[in-house]
Amino acid sequence: MFDVKPLLVTIDGPAGAGKTTVSRLLAESLGYTYVDTGALYRAVALAALSENCQIDDDARLGEICRQLGLRFENSPKGPRLFMNEVDITDQIRTPEITMFASAVSARPVVREYLLVVQREMGKNGGVVFEGRDMGTVVFPDAEIKFFLDADPGIRALRRYKELQVGPGQTKISLDRVTQTMKKRDEDDSSRALAPLRPAHDAIRIDSSLLGIEQIIDLMLRYIPVLAK
Repeated sequence: MFDVKPLLVTIDGPAGAGKTTVSRLLAESLGYTYVDTGALYRAVALAALSENCQIDDDARLGEICRQLGLRFENSPKGPRLFMNEVDITDQIRTPEITMFASAVSARPVVREYLLVVQREMGKNGGVVFEGRDMGTVVFPDAEIKFFLDADPGIRALRRYKELQVGPGQTKISLDRVTQTMKKRDEDDSSRALAPLRPAHDAIRIDSSLLGIEQIIDLMLRYIPVLAK
C-alpha cells in the first residue's frame, strides 16, 4: 500500500484573474494548506506605511522585515493573516496598500526576506501557493504550476465588485480600479526583479469565460496522484 505524497502547487497570475478564490477552493479540495503570498507583501507594506518608511529606504525596510512575525490561521471565514499576533486581514485590502505592496515587492530586501518565509511554509508540500512569481522564482521545482489569466476588462470589473462588498473597503469607481490595475500590471510585468510571467512549464488557464467550479475541475485534471 502506498502513501500519497503531498504536492506543492503554485498558482500565479495578475490581479482579478480569480487566483484567490480558486487557490483557496483548490486547497480545500485537496486537503492542503492555502497560502496567499500577496498578503505577505501587503503585510510588509502595511508595516512600512505605519513606520512612515520610504519605498527606497532598503535599510529601514530590512529592519522592519526582521521585526515581523507572519502567520496564517484558518477560520470559518477563511484564512486570516496575523502580523506580530495582530489580525491584519481586513486592513491590507485598501487601494493604498495595494499600490504600496506592488512597489514594496520590487525591493530585493523584501523579496529576500519573504523568499525564506515562503520556502519554509512549503518545505513539506501539501500547500497551494498563490502569487506572482511562485512557479518562476520561489518554487521553480514545484510539481504543479498554474498561470491563471483573464481579459483585463473582466479582471478590473471583478476587482471593482470585490471592493464594493469586501470588509474595510473604500468605495472607488470602476475607472479608478481599471487604471490602478493597469498600472500594477505594467509595474509587475516590467520590473527587473522577478517580473510577472508564466513559468516555462506552467499550465496556462484563461478564466475570462469560466466559472470557479469549472476552473477547479480543470485544475484537478492536471493534478496526479503521486506515491512515494
